[in-house]
Order: sequence, then structure tokens, then C-alpha cells
Amino acid sequence: MKLSPSKINTFLLFKLPSAYFTGVRVKSISETTCITTVKHRWINQNPFKSIFWAVQGMAAELSTGAMVMAKIKESNKNISMLVANNRATFTKKAKGRILFTCNDGQLIHAAIHKTISTGEGQTIWMKSEGKDAAGDVVSTFEFEWTLKIK
Repeated sequence: MKLSPSKINTFLLFKLPSAYFTGVRVKSISETTCITTVKHRWINQNPFKSIFWAVQGMAAELSTGAMVMAKIKESNKNISMLVANNRATFTKKAKGRILFTCNDGQLIHAAIHKTISTGEGQTIWMKSEGKDAAGDVVSTFEFEWTLKIK
């Protein structure tokens, strides 16, 4: 069973309610790409009337983590996933609807295969870029995911 945007968004409601109630949603997910979205609202704003950096981080992390979850589910193995490090750059106020796109899905398969075959933990860096309606980059996040067989 593949993970769909609606299944992931329902998961958010029950397992990550802070992301759900601040408006973070998965828009689309495929083997290589995941797009999440968040819209500037009262509940997720900072004092400067833009989206709070942590809400942007949740949307960015979800665009990477949803693909990791999907690949782990697909492997039928008991594999843990955890963010070990992250980096972020903010280049413009995040106003309106922001789309976070991660195109690093191809990195996950090899890391999962290697952790299954060797039993050793693996790490991968995945990048998510947030763009506003005009197509301008507002923030870029990078997450170091660790994968380990349980």
C-alpha cells in the first residue's frame, strides 16, 4: 500500500498535531519528489507578519521525511528514521502560500538497501526549497536523516 497525500495528512492530525493545526499539508508525493504546502495564517505567523521559521521547518522536514517513510514502508523492514542535523537559510519573508519541494527521493533507496544488507546505520542529506506564489525562494532547509535497522 503506497502512502498518499491524504493518508499522510491524516497521520499528521493524529501524530504531529502541531504541524496539522498550523496548516502544513502534503500536496503530492512520488518516488523522487514530495511537495508540501503551508499558508500564512494567524496561527503560524511571527511578529513580523510572515510564517514563523519553525512552521516552515515542519513543512520542509515533511517534504523529505514523507518520502523516507514511504520507502521504509515499501521495504517491509523495521527501520528507524531520525533527523540528526539540519541547516536552514532564509532569503525572503514567507507570506501567502509557500510550497516546499524535495527532489532527493533517489537517495533513499540506496541508503535503505545498504542499512538492510550491512546492518549498519546510514545517513543521507536531503534538501527542501520553499517558494512563494511568485516562484521566489523564501527558505532552504537541509536535513540529515539517519536510517538504522531495528
